[in-house]
Parts: sequence; structure tokens; C-alpha cells
Amino acid sequence: METTSTTDGAAVILTDVHMAFDERPVLRGLSCRFPRGKISVVLGGSGAGKTTILRVIGGLVRHQKGQVVVAGEDISKLSDRQMNEMRRKLGMMFQGGALLDSFTIFDNLALPLREHTGMTEPQIADEVHKQLAAVGLANVDKLLPGQLSGGMIKRAALARAIITKPEILMCDEPFSGLDPISVKRIEALLRRINRGLGITMLVSSHHIPSTLRLADQVVLLHHDHTVTGTPDELRNSSDVRVAEFLNEEVDESRLDDDKFASLDPERAPQARPLR
Repeated sequence: METTSTTDGAAVILTDVHMAFDERPVLRGLSCRFPRGKISVVLGGSGAGKTTILRVIGGLVRHQKGQVVVAGEDISKLSDRQMNEMRRKLGMMFQGGALLDSFTIFDNLALPLREHTGMTEPQIADEVHKQLAAVGLANVDKLLPGQLSGGMIKRAALARAIITKPEILMCDEPFSGLDPISVKRIEALLRRINRGLGITMLVSSHHIPSTLRLADQVVLLHHDHTVTGTPDELRNSSDVRVAEFLNEEVDESRLDDDKFASLDPERAPQARPLR
């Protein structure tokens, strides 16, 4: 298996990547780097290609042109068998959770360990409970995904994504459909996992406030160009389109936050005593 050097500290490198579906271009010469051990957020509006980038990196779709280097290997040169081996270095938290509806939460997490390791059932049970505890879930072993709230499904999906201890964790829209309290809970979990385990994280999102709080690096996708930088660098960018995108999205997110403010005990107005 051919290996490409990543001594520049990048866990993933995309160079002049093109991707189209049915003649509809999604990625147009995309070049960017995702630093090892950091949290990178791919930001952009609907249809900008955020999820496609994660799918290309995971080998779920094949790009038509350019180079994609993941964990030191050019994945365009890998056979299907080699790509399956590569995927063992990757974890994926899907947007909707992608938990198996007919499996309990315990069995959803146990499945990759049963399929890809030689662990005994007691060892698997210990690991499942360890990861569930890490994401703040308890007493959910026998529950089905349909019995969980949206935030709990996200946390269970995160636990499953990290249970095989991947080098790179990809999270597709982990904040979609969540109220502000759940958003901040998922943020805290991602940050703690990144800092504690040193896992490289690639997060696709359109949620500006969480991006600016969470990211070490932001890759902002526009239809005709890409802007990469730290959250502070994007805030201070002289690119008018960057400022317009950030300001517009922040305003919309603030409206959502205000709608749910009464659910946050730290932000909700204090009740006045009855007289």
C-alpha cells in the first residue's frame, strides 16, 4: 500500500478535488488541509458540498479528479479491500444517527466490536458502557433508537463512532435539529473527546455560533472559492462575502436561541414570587 508523507502535520489533505453528481458539480477544485489532532469545521450553506467532502474522505463516493490523502495514504490508489482497511482508522457520526432501528442501543454500539475485534462479550459490554458513560448516557442498554430523544440519539451515535478508537472522527451536521442546550452539550462532548483522546475531528455544519466556539480551523465553502482560517481570522476577514455569510447566519441562529432561551436555566428569567 503506497504511503504519502504527512510530515506537515495534516491528517487529511485534499488537492484540486473535483466531484460532480449527474453533471452537477459539487466540488470544484477544492484544496484544503485538516490538521492532525485538531477540530476542523467545514462550514457552508445548503448544497455547498459539506457532506460530500466527508463522503469523499471516507471513500463512500469516489472523486473524479484530484488527490485525497487520508492518514498518509492516497485513497484514490487503494483497492476496495485496502479502502476497507483504511476505514478502520475512521469514525463517522452520521447526521441522523444512522442507528439500526431494530437493534437496542447496546447492540448498536457492540456491533462494530463484534464485527472487527476479537473481544469477548464481557469485554464488549465493558467497552460499550464506558463509551455510553463518556457521552452522558446511562440505563439505555435495552432501549431502541426510537425511544430516545434527538439529543440522546446524537450522543449514542457519537459513542458508536468512537468505540473503535479511530484516528479521525467525521461528524456530519452534529447540531442539526437540536435545541441550544443540546447543541452546547454535543459541543462539550466533541471538545472533551478531541482534547482527551487526541482524535482529529472533521465536522460539517451550517451552525455559526457552535462553529466559532468549537473549531480550531474553519473551512468556509463558497460556490466559487474556499476560505480557510481560525474563527478569529474569519471574524476579521476583509472578504465581504465571508462577513455577509457569518452575519446572516448568526442572526438566524440568535433567533433560534431566543426561542429556546426559556429552556436554559442559566438564561431564563427568574420567576417572580406569588403574592
